[in-house]
Amino acid sequence: MDILNSLITTNDKKILLIVIDGLGGLPRPCVQERDLPNDGKTELETADTPNLDKLAKYSSLGLTVPVDIGITPGSGPAHLALFGYDPIKNQIGRGVLEAVGVGLEIGPDDLCVRANIATIQKGIITDRRAGRISTNENQRLCHSLSAEIKTIDDVQIIIRAGKGHRFVVVFRGKDLSPNLTESDPQKDNRKPIKISPLTPDAARSAKIVNLFLEKVLEIIRYETPANYILLRGFALNPNVKPMSEVYKIKPAAIATYPMYKGIARLVGMTVLEVGDTWESEIDTLKKHRDEYNFFYLHFKEVDMSGEDGDFDGKVKLIEKFDTLLPEILKLNFDVVTITSDHSTPAVLKGHSWHPNPFLLHSPYARQDGLDCFCEKSCAKGSLGLFPQTKVMSLLLASSLKLKKFGA
Repeated sequence: MDILNSLITTNDKKILLIVIDGLGGLPRPCVQERDLPNDGKTELETADTPNLDKLAKYSSLGLTVPVDIGITPGSGPAHLALFGYDPIKNQIGRGVLEAVGVGLEIGPDDLCVRANIATIQKGIITDRRAGRISTNENQRLCHSLSAEIKTIDDVQIIIRAGKGHRFVVVFRGKDLSPNLTESDPQKDNRKPIKISPLTPDAARSAKIVNLFLEKVLEIIRYETPANYILLRGFALNPNVKPMSEVYKIKPAAIATYPMYKGIARLVGMTVLEVGDTWESEIDTLKKHRDEYNFFYLHFKEVDMSGEDGDFDGKVKLIEKFDTLLPEILKLNFDVVTITSDHSTPAVLKGHSWHPNPFLLHSPYARQDGLDCFCEKSCAKGSLGLFPQTKVMSLLLASSLKLKKFGA
């Protein structure tokens, strides 16, 4: 990144990085009872995407690896890689991302954690998302918890609702440690995991968090279906150099979900006000196009369909994006990239290690002439398989923001 920074020059060209969360996929499973094979097509290959396919023909294609071959990334490290930060060297906990995403100011002593509202029956987590309860219901529950739980052992407890089933808890006090196990088993029909210290200095933190959980469960035990919470991503505030300083750009973020707003704020982007729909995100992009020279535009729901195992739902959302693409292209950005942070195949119902489809459109991009934006075409593209941390250097080069290296 230091060498890159020394080569950066400024100009008025504008970059648009579109992230379709969880875009990459896998084919449907075979219909075993009839012994029929699947058609071998992923969700992206199944979708009818004439606008994406047309753009692909006049663009450079490739596949990106977020962390390393075979490593399944979380959303935080995958986005850090997209923005050019080594996710191994810059590990940011999910709790901090969520806390910053809901607009909390995080101090150096704040221990942050992401929470899921969940359903438990007879000691087993039957639904990690409590049926994806509404944001309004989430806000009601968080208001009740905030009213009842103020402090534990001189540590202030701050609770803020996010979207859907997610919320944030901040433990504000001295000498707190993020070195704790998480209670989220990551899959339904498993027991929650006890919060335990991973290092001796985290023993007090574990005690406080477990007392907090006990108080929460006393309050919501009779709620239906939201009668339990799961905690994951304990983290303290990191120190990340802002993108404006690293790349000499003026960056802005357009996203609807708190976590993605959070990581954008942590890397120094201005997070723009936006509604809850994809159309409102595009309207925000139009409104602010002239104010910034780098935009991160995030579309979440494709990932959610993948996590729900909804192959057809994911296909429909990809097709919806395709219908909106012409409106985005009318804004005439100098560089347009369409990719993802990570793959979320519906067959796996979660993130995966599979590389991300990547499209780069610019007057200075080689036109691969491939007639489809999909995993198979991207595997044939001129950009090949490359680290996700190199995306920013490609975007800067394609907007003529990098000088020659050496004599």
